[in-house]
Amino acid sequence: MRNALWGLFIGDALAMPAHWFYSLKNVRQYFDGGIRGYEPPPHPHPESFMVGMTYHPDIETANRLGRCYDILHAHARFYDTSYSDLAIGSLERESEHGNRVPRLEDRFHYHDGLKAGENTLGAHLVRVLLRSVIRAGRYDPQDFLEAFVKYLTTPGENRDPYTEIYLRRWFENYSRGLPPHACAELQRNIWSIGSHGALVRPLVLTMLVESAYQGLGFAVEHQCLTHRSENAASSLGILVPLLNSLVKGIDPVEVISVYARSLRTPQITGEELFTAYREHGGPGNIPKAEMWQLHVRLNDAPYEVFQLARQHAEPEVVRHLLATACYPEHGLPLLLYLIVKHNLGIEASLLANANAGGDNVHRGMIMGLITGASGYDLPDHLVEGLIDRKELKIEIDAFVDVALRGNAF
Repeated sequence: MRNALWGLFIGDALAMPAHWFYSLKNVRQYFDGGIRGYEPPPHPHPESFMVGMTYHPDIETANRLGRCYDILHAHARFYDTSYSDLAIGSLERESEHGNRVPRLEDRFHYHDGLKAGENTLGAHLVRVLLRSVIRAGRYDPQDFLEAFVKYLTTPGENRDPYTEIYLRRWFENYSRGLPPHACAELQRNIWSIGSHGALVRPLVLTMLVESAYQGLGFAVEHQCLTHRSENAASSLGILVPLLNSLVKGIDPVEVISVYARSLRTPQITGEELFTAYREHGGPGNIPKAEMWQLHVRLNDAPYEVFQLARQHAEPEVVRHLLATACYPEHGLPLLLYLIVKHNLGIEASLLANANAGGDNVHRGMIMGLITGASGYDLPDHLVEGLIDRKELKIEIDAFVDVALRGNAF
């Protein structure tokens, strides 16, 4: 369990500087041939379209209800909000993902200001969950939600500018008066709600229980607090028993092979998906019914990940066969491929994931859990290179102690 949690934070920090680089050529150019360890985020980010992302809470209703709505604080300058001004205009069309971006010098990195070895907001929200469990001695969804709101609405707590769409839509719903347990947006309304980020905290939570059967129930319940997504729930149906088996010490090759066969890969390739995005001038312009079909049509055959790893090199798979975007129907088979391709090695697979770009931070957290739980020693330099390693050790050890005592629910 400890190794799995350390792996999560390592996978996130290694991937952070190349987050949302879709062009593999850009990854090689901006990181001197590729990422080989912890790096700071570069400026400019050639493909960044964070500037101008929207956040429109209902300020009048929030004030009347006494609910805090500012989750951006010092980072509001990057966003189009209902309570601040955006001074940077989007003037160009980026070729990889088709979205509009500002001029190059104004393309701020999603994690602008973070240091090498520092974790993203997604990983810090895992820490919010860890601390909630430690404080209560068990999992209490109400306690987590209160801590979640407090963390995001307290100035100075979050150093990471990138506030994902699920967070912005959650707090928009919260500002309108919805009860906290019902603020999560639907995948059917906003496609990227069905993302890898929906899987990370639920997977951590499942380590509190002995059985994968019960773990899956709690994982899906926790997922729905922030992400209401069919694709995310399907992925947890694979990942929860997989992680549970690894934590119990079952052979990782056997475990990954068995659960990979339960997967069904998308009918559309990664290259075809990105082409559709570009042709529509960005994914936001694709009609909802068409978007739904792009992401839920799956192949019938079991996923033979070891066969894929033997027969196909990374340049044939990464981006081309399987998209590097945030969608788990592509990302789950991709992350299992990268783990197998690199012989379940923690450092090698997490570096391969970092250099694959796209939504590598969330894939990296999941991969870190899997490779860390596989029973291999963690490289000391990767632990020592984490900015918050001292605080993380305290939280990881205390969370594992709660899990080992049992009755954490």
